[in-house]
Amino acid sequence: MLPGNKSGSMETISRAERSWVLKVSIVVMLLTSLPYILGFAMQGEALRFSGFIFAVEDGNSYIAKMLSGAEGSWLFRTPYTSMQQGGVLMFAPYILLGKLASSPGMHDQLVALFHLFRIASGVLFLMATYEFIAFFVHFQSLRRFGLFLAALGGGLGWMLLLAGENGAFGSLPLEFYSPETFGFLSLYGVPHLAASRAFLLWAILVYLRFVTYGEQSIARSAARAGLCWLAAGLLQPLNALLVGFVLALHLAILGSLQLISARRGEQPDWQQLRRSFVFVLSAGILPGILVGYLAWMLSQDPFLQAWSSQNFLPSPHPWHYLLALGLLLPYAYFGARRILRQNGIGGLLLVGWALALPVLAYLPVNVQRRLPEGQWLVWGTLALVAVEGWWAAPAFYTRIRRLAVLLPLCLSFISTITLFVGGLLTVQSKTSPLFHDAGEIAIFDFLQKSGEPGCLVVSAFSTGNALPAWAPMHVVIGHGPESAGLAGLQEQVNQFYDPQAADSWRRDWLAQQEVCYIFWGLAEQALGSWDPRQVEYLDFMSRQGEYWLFKVELE
Repeated sequence: MLPGNKSGSMETISRAERSWVLKVSIVVMLLTSLPYILGFAMQGEALRFSGFIFAVEDGNSYIAKMLSGAEGSWLFRTPYTSMQQGGVLMFAPYILLGKLASSPGMHDQLVALFHLFRIASGVLFLMATYEFIAFFVHFQSLRRFGLFLAALGGGLGWMLLLAGENGAFGSLPLEFYSPETFGFLSLYGVPHLAASRAFLLWAILVYLRFVTYGEQSIARSAARAGLCWLAAGLLQPLNALLVGFVLALHLAILGSLQLISARRGEQPDWQQLRRSFVFVLSAGILPGILVGYLAWMLSQDPFLQAWSSQNFLPSPHPWHYLLALGLLLPYAYFGARRILRQNGIGGLLLVGWALALPVLAYLPVNVQRRLPEGQWLVWGTLALVAVEGWWAAPAFYTRIRRLAVLLPLCLSFISTITLFVGGLLTVQSKTSPLFHDAGEIAIFDFLQKSGEPGCLVVSAFSTGNALPAWAPMHVVIGHGPESAGLAGLQEQVNQFYDPQAADSWRRDWLAQQEVCYIFWGLAEQALGSWDPRQVEYLDFMSRQGEYWLFKVELE
């Protein structure tokens, strides 16, 4: 028979509790907005704030996707390449949000919409996180602490920074750059990942309630789980695969236990297992169609193949995972033992998901780091289960002793405090790429108003990254994964601005790439001393300080 849930329905959440979670979620998201508010307050006539305080390259790409939506697109086509694209159903929230903006003040509207999306996604993330914890943890005070631990906690990577070894084992500590494993960075600036995490957790929760209590209709419950599963996949396609992996792993574990029971002469509960299997198959129809569609597009579209090959996100050295989760490991060991005794079915999913970390992190794919989504939450929940067991003992009835058990876990907040304070200090430095020279932005605005939409612009990489967030133009290079053939094109752009390059080569290259405009600013001048003002096939269009724009006229 299937392992039971001896503790009953532990995840009941009162209306007052939900109200508290909502209020706390709003406060947390407003606090994460302070560095951005400071950035806008500090911009002036000479400098313009980009709207981002970390991962600015990706941030600009999100605004560029929103701008494409404002310009009429419904499918994702990146402006960061000259390669032909067919369009694909990805990044839909950004494209749809862009349709709410219009000129004038387009860029400011898009950034404002982005941060509204970030706040809303963060609230969903926090509410789903609380629900997930509440399924396994009964004490309300522990649930509340768990919410802060899951959303604002980090590993012990701050110890490496304190020791001056921030590059140990080949990379930064995981919590300082991985919004997938942890959660704070998603709240801080990657809203589609935060929203996807929320729907991923809700899909798994619907499944858990079904297999644990087994009273709901398959059709109704599977429909709810399937819609959440689909939403998670639309927001982050890999999370659709992750939901499927977690549910399939759980079914495999349950099936194995049934076989063991049958061999022991016990009566296995094959009917409930069949119901669970039918549930997963039914719930997976829509996300399965999505995954199939994306896989087919990837096999057919040369741009998507080039993008996929460049989207290289390896997992860090295993020691980084150990350092990230080391604070939780002793707690999680005792939590796993307790949850398997008291909440057998749900406990198997939680423990199985946690133990799958090495498999997920080091699968031979180029996006390894994306797959351990939510591992900090999973291990943290196991830790809370252990604490709850200790709190139930008579020796821990005093508040001081209960707090003493939680105190070591509070060390996890140091990394998040470091990230938040670092964001405030970085904004105050007013450096690139967080801030742009007003002259550069003036040229972007000129292109937005007077340029031909969709035309190709030659520029340095840094300029090319920002430009499509302000004007509906394509650039030769400007984004790591999305600029197809980046390595070769980077060399060609460097050669283009090199005064030693033959002018005949420039003309041929411009014709081959079908370039419309040449950007010539500080970043381009740093690549070489070639002066486009002396070239007869370039027509002057605009100048703002040290920033110039020329139109290509080859005929």
